[in-house]
Amino acid sequence: MIRIKTEFVKLDDIQIAYAQYGIGSILLLLHGNSGSKAFFRRYQLEYFSNFHTIALDSRGHGQSRSKDVCLSYEQQSKDVLAFCKAKGISQAKVIGYSDGGNLALWMAVKAPEIFSQVVAISPNTLASGNKDGMITAIQRYLQGMKRMRRFGFPNKKQIMRFELMLTDTGITEADLQNIKTRVKILYAERDMIKEEHLLYLADKIPGCEVHKVMGCHHINIPFQAETIKVIQDYLN
Repeated sequence: MIRIKTEFVKLDDIQIAYAQYGIGSILLLLHGNSGSKAFFRRYQLEYFSNFHTIALDSRGHGQSRSKDVCLSYEQQSKDVLAFCKAKGISQAKVIGYSDGGNLALWMAVKAPEIFSQVVAISPNTLASGNKDGMITAIQRYLQGMKRMRRFGFPNKKQIMRFELMLTDTGITEADLQNIKTRVKILYAERDMIKEEHLLYLADKIPGCEVHKVMGCHHINIPFQAETIKVIQDYLN
């Protein structure tokens, strides 16, 4: 079995953990809420092995280390850009899933000179882009975790992660309309993100391509054969 070594880079207030594999043009991989770089192992070893893939652990996730009282998408996006600067990355493509898709859109907004192509799988720039039932479920789960916290359970990070899902990304409609990077959005037939929100994003981003993957849901869309093929064709 091939092992991908975890490496670290120290930035101002965070030590970012990352795993890189392969040679070729750089492809950043940004995981979803409560995930980690390990989520993209098959992307690195199999699906996109023709790229130099770099999977990051976002702030508050995985093996990255920082002292935070809350998380924000904008801060996480700044971390990605600071990582690129520290590693001398001047050109890259990016795949982001769920919360990572939100960060991928931030890359398109903030650094089109670096990111020539962005793939966002099931992103939502607004918390209200989540389906109503999902918002209710997150709120109830948070209440339970906070009760456990009062009894001494060490779940501060889990609370911050779920609170993050109830916040907006900070990306405005004007930001979307001014994106210069090529963007492709994929989403699932049974996604946790409202279809009207996803189509809103695609409509506002100039030249954005959108693809609906049938027969799947938010959790398993990244590993559908159709998803992989669509992304491979787009990036290659």
